[in-house]
Amino acid sequence: MENDDFEPKIIGFLCKWCGYAGADLAGVSRLEYPPNIVTIQIPCTGRLDVQFVLEAFRKGADGVLIAGCHTPNDCHYFSGNFKALKRIALLKKLLEQLGINPKRVRIEWISATEGRKFAEVVKEFVEEIKRMGPLKLR
Repeated sequence: MENDDFEPKIIGFLCKWCGYAGADLAGVSRLEYPPNIVTIQIPCTGRLDVQFVLEAFRKGADGVLIAGCHTPNDCHYFSGNFKALKRIALLKKLLEQLGINPKRVRIEWISATEGRKFAEVVKEFVEEIKRMGPLKLR
């Protein structure tokens, strides 16, 4: 059930090379997307520790977006995206065990030239989290 007054807090962990550059392009292109996301630049999605995501939820995030290089094969560090895929799959299983909907974590491959895709993903994710409602940790 969607709550019109609820504005979700989204943390975005964005790869320096692509995800963050795509977000920057969305900004300089003046593309509109919800202001619900706080972005954090990371060197590579492969360096994202699951603890960072859990801490984001513990500190009040309703959703976490992870954005890396365009495809898993295009990682600037060769295997970073594959490492991220494995970690996020395990994280989603852990979240289920903790009673947290695993759809509160989303991973996307966004190139530095895809500012429009970044804006669209943020819009979609904010709407999806709105439908879920606020995260209530036990």
